[in-house]
Amino acid sequence: MQPTATVLVYSDNASTRQQVRLATGRRPAADVPAVEFIECATLPAVLKELDRGGIDVCVLDGEATPIGGMGVCRQLKDEIFRCPPVLLLMGRPQDAWLATWSRAEAAVTLPVDPVEFANSLAALLRDKLAVQA
Repeated sequence: MQPTATVLVYSDNASTRQQVRLATGRRPAADVPAVEFIECATLPAVLKELDRGGIDVCVLDGEATPIGGMGVCRQLKDEIFRCPPVLLLMGRPQDAWLATWSRAEAAVTLPVDPVEFANSLAALLRDKLAVQA
């Protein structure tokens, strides 16, 4: 198992980024690596970090302003070669169809439920590790 996994968290709201960090803890599950976070509050920062490489999973806030995570996700899937899997944070469960449109691999609702979030993040990390093996 790799020593750490890098998770990019995009939200203009510092409280939302903190919810993600707290819900994850050191690692979202015992069978996945410990997590290091890269926090971004703007789309240019997200693009810069993805260009740098080494991101295992992206967590995108669908409620971010001025550019929501759903639109960012769709753009990343169109423009980034081998785009990391995306966990989308949605404001309402009814927005699940938008998560599908954005091509996110997983979606959870805000506020972040720690168990649901950790399970979703761990599943994406497991899938990513299985592909790399």
